[in-house]
Amino acid sequence: MDTESLIVLGVPAAYLLVALAVGVGSRGKAEQNTTEGFIAGDRALGLVVLYFVMGASIMSAFAFLGGPGWAYSRGSAAFYILAYTGFGMVLWYVFGPKAARLGRKYGYVTQAELVADRYDSNLLAALMAVASIGAFIPYTVLQMKGVGLILSQASGGLLPFWLAALIPFVVIVAYVLSSGMMGVGWSNVLQGVMMLALAWGLGVYLPIELYGGIGPMFRQIAAENPGFLVIGDPATGMPMLQYSSYVVVSVLGFVMWPHLFMRAYTANSERTLKRTIAIYPTFGFIMIPILLIGFAGVLYVPDLPNPDNILPYMVTTLELNPWIVGFFFAGGLAAAMSSADSIIHAAASVFTRDFYRRVIDSDASDRTQTRITQAAVVGVTAVAYYFAVASEVEIVQLLAGAYGAIIQFLPLMVGAFFWVRATREGAIAGLVAGSAVTVYYTFFAPSPYELHAGAWGLLVTTVVFAVGSLATEVDDVESARRFIRDSRPDRPAPSRSTDGSAPADD
Repeated sequence: MDTESLIVLGVPAAYLLVALAVGVGSRGKAEQNTTEGFIAGDRALGLVVLYFVMGASIMSAFAFLGGPGWAYSRGSAAFYILAYTGFGMVLWYVFGPKAARLGRKYGYVTQAELVADRYDSNLLAALMAVASIGAFIPYTVLQMKGVGLILSQASGGLLPFWLAALIPFVVIVAYVLSSGMMGVGWSNVLQGVMMLALAWGLGVYLPIELYGGIGPMFRQIAAENPGFLVIGDPATGMPMLQYSSYVVVSVLGFVMWPHLFMRAYTANSERTLKRTIAIYPTFGFIMIPILLIGFAGVLYVPDLPNPDNILPYMVTTLELNPWIVGFFFAGGLAAAMSSADSIIHAAASVFTRDFYRRVIDSDASDRTQTRITQAAVVGVTAVAYYFAVASEVEIVQLLAGAYGAIIQFLPLMVGAFFWVRATREGAIAGLVAGSAVTVYYTFFAPSPYELHAGAWGLLVTTVVFAVGSLATEVDDVESARRFIRDSRPDRPAPSRSTDGSAPADD
């Protein structure tokens, strides 16, 4: 192996060692032998870590490779990614503080715990756990395939795919088992910085190198194919109605993903949570240069068979400095690992708290639950690795259906926080019906009007949930009212007048 090849492989290898050191060394003061410490970081995450956890967790290998791929193949249709990144946290401004208050009061560390307690249903917790883990597995497989491709290419083919996919996940498992949520959090800070540096470096460099600048690049594309830069134009292959449905479903479903929703329990204060929500859209800046990379390939690389390969193709075919190529591969690893560690940690937590504790052993001690969660980290990783290396299952299609199923949690959350009349029967019926419709239009039939399948599922979930709740009775109305009251901020007691009497009502 020559010097340039050693540099290209050495940079991502060094990054893996740094990621391992940061993850293992980030335990802090969080108690790793309790579920609150291992899963929620003792509810002590500050603004910087929470910001990067929320941002880096969603910017996966799929977004890092798929974003340029969409810009390259669909043009302006790729802007939907910027739209949902900018607005995806809006719902969390409402739900996040409520979940945080209830988490501190009742000890919740997962999304389904909150929902199941509100509706008094272990079955609902188990259903949500199955849906969540069913979504997490293909999501993790995508990250494994991404890191396998990245390290295999970085080594010039010396590392076989099975080994290239395994090495980064050994690192992830090591620091997640060692440091739990704190390991995930501080690793995401490192990974987020890497992604930002790589995205802006390449996103600015490639248009300048190939076209003389970003403005000249878009002028040349507009001259060749003007409709390619117009949202909804036939040249993008995505009608306006379909584009809009993707934006709406993505925005509404953004924080319904359990690994994101659960971060409400990790903040050290409501102020930190709200500040994170307020500044989160700035993380969308990482997507701007990523899309520019895809646009840079439109005229430079005609008819690439797999659009998702446009970024690695351009980096490896241009005669770039080997250090730049090495940092590209390291940034790709960061993108994949930043989502994978968060997903694996959340999947293991959901299995223990929402399935094992609710269905198998309701009397399991806190220490036992922590050990089961740590074992599940290894188990979830092993299952995902099997599908990534040994299975021919169409993972992307599975992920599309799973994402649609996750969005069906939204009406249940709204009912839990705001509607006293919401019932267990309505919640279960709505979740099952909406998920079934989503699966049907994802795998078995084309979606009407080309809308996102999850949009039809969400409509069905909402209707069935509302009708089912109105047709049944709440088991304990006072408990439902107390739950909703407890989700609200504490109100100061009314002051008393100088003579000791309570103030008169307005």
